[in-house]
Amino acid sequence: MSDMSSVSNAFQTFIKEAPEYQKIWMETVQKLDATSKLDSKTEELAYIAVLASARLEGGLPFHVKHAKSLGATREEIISAVLIGLPAVGNIVIQALPIAINAYDNE
Repeated sequence: MSDMSSVSNAFQTFIKEAPEYQKIWMETVQKLDATSKLDSKTEELAYIAVLASARLEGGLPFHVKHAKSLGATREEIISAVLIGLPAVGNIVIQALPIAINAYDNE
């Protein structure tokens, strides 16, 4: 995690205050990434959709910037945020300004 400015305060606290748990968590995340059959950009866009639908906006800036670095367009980010609209309703709209701001300020 080289760009800590896009990492949520909660996750920064997790890193600082519970490093053993964070190490285990990151090892698990890496194993799950290695198992995924999705390409990196698609996986990141899908993860953004999950964050938006679960109302976990704190992780959006980090993952939007990562998706952008993998070649995701601004329009793809917007579509990823809004893809959950039919299933979970307009709660995903709350994530839209956060995601767009993270993309535009990269």
